[in-house]
Amino acid sequence: MRVLILGGTGEARELARIASGEQGLDIVSSLAGRVANPRLPVGPVRVGGFGGVEGLRTWLRENAIDAVVDATHPFAARVSAHAATAARELGIPALHLRRPEWTRRPGDLWTRVPDLAAAAAALTAYDANVLLTIGRQGVGAFAACAGHRFVIRSIDAPEAPLPAHYELLLARGPFTFDEELVLMSRHRIDVLVTKNSGGEQTAAKIDAARTAGLPVIMIDRPALPAGAVVVDEVAEAVDWLRVTASHAVS
Repeated sequence: MRVLILGGTGEARELARIASGEQGLDIVSSLAGRVANPRLPVGPVRVGGFGGVEGLRTWLRENAIDAVVDATHPFAARVSAHAATAARELGIPALHLRRPEWTRRPGDLWTRVPDLAAAAAALTAYDANVLLTIGRQGVGAFAACAGHRFVIRSIDAPEAPLPAHYELLLARGPFTFDEELVLMSRHRIDVLVTKNSGGEQTAAKIDAARTAGLPVIMIDRPALPAGAVVVDEVAEAVDWLRVTASHAVS
């Protein structure tokens, strides 16, 4: 069974590594190409967009794909929607692999908001120094926040427009709890703005904010497509592939 993994996450790389060793599975991974030097998974990899639903549907058909696993970032809503639609239109099975989201713990000072625009609006209630860890895309939503100073951390530099007052930290995680505490102290951070990406690799900033008593503006995940089949562990995705492959053979 030939499988397309829409990747770019640690879960996608782990799934490609395990599934590539499974008899009867032919794995190809796809990366969006939004990071200059991405961490590549095991096996064949294609980089770049498909050109919307129509382009993805054509690619799936021309490359004889039998199943799709969407293991993209939890905020890659457009890619997830395109994958669900293209797979449904071709009549091939699709799975969405999503790591569990973070949940509020004792001591957390969260303000939950639905999107980037709401996060920017929520900043009016907080003091000046903001740690922004939303990736390079979407920084423009904070360009009009003239009364704040931003520390923007991302792997690659964001594109304009940018806030009037900012410092850019180009860095690739994961970061330790101690590193996050030092960063927040050094830059006198008053509030953290982040997406509810979930997962252990980036949880240190949430733990550090809790320890430091800092408020967090937490951006909720976009909803997955209606009727989506979802698992939250790589092992579950591997089991799904095995079952799907056995049905394809029978």
